[in-house]
Amino acid sequence: MIANTPPAPYYAVIFTSIRNEGDNGYAAMSDAMDELSKKQPGYLGIESARENLGITVSYWRSLDDIKNWKANVSHQFAQKTGREKWYQDFKVRICKVERDYSL
Repeated sequence: MIANTPPAPYYAVIFTSIRNEGDNGYAAMSDAMDELSKKQPGYLGIESARENLGITVSYWRSLDDIKNWKANVSHQFAQKTGREKWYQDFKVRICKVERDYSL
C-alpha cells in the first residue's frame, strides 16, 4: 500500500538493505516493529518492497520523532539483532519531503 501522508513538509527515513539467508526470526520482529512504530508519536506511515534489495520508507512528522523512534528500547534491540543476524549490508537515509503529489 502507498502511505497516506499529510501535506508536506514531513520526513522520510529510507532503510535500504541486503538480507542474509534464512529468516532467523526476521519476519516476527518485522511484524512487531511495524505494530510498535504505528504507536509512536509522529508516525505517519510506511512503505516497503523486497526482492534482492529491500527498501522500506517510513514517514514521520519531525526529526525529533525520528530520534525518539531510533531510541526506543525495543527498536534498538531489533537494530542490534539486524546487524548480528539479518543483514549483509544496509544504509539509512533521512530526508525532508518538501513536496509530494499523486494520481
